[in-house]
Amino acid sequence: MKMGIHELIDTMKTAYIYILSSKKNGTLYIGVTSDLLKRVYEHKHDLVDGFTSKYGVHDLVYFEQCDSMYAAITREKQLKKWNRAWKVELIEEFNSTWADLFDDLVTGSPPTRG
Repeated sequence: MKMGIHELIDTMKTAYIYILSSKKNGTLYIGVTSDLLKRVYEHKHDLVDGFTSKYGVHDLVYFEQCDSMYAAITREKQLKKWNRAWKVELIEEFNSTWADLFDDLVTGSPPTRG
């Protein structure tokens, strides 16, 4: 299958799926972005009106890196269909204390997840 320029560019972009939480076992938000630091910063500082600012969903508790935006969007859609228990289990396997991972990303430190 021959790829067009947009599909080729998409395969060269790193993309992320992330989950934000208002607190441990609190309200969850699942998103996708090509710039994880920038996007989480925007959520944390309520720079974009919407769900996360309305419900105080600011803590980065989970993220995955994908090879393309297409793969990230596909994974995001999959996670959004999951029931809450599965999402909580995914977070707790990755970050058992529900620590906010944003500062670790900013400093480049290994995540302080439990």
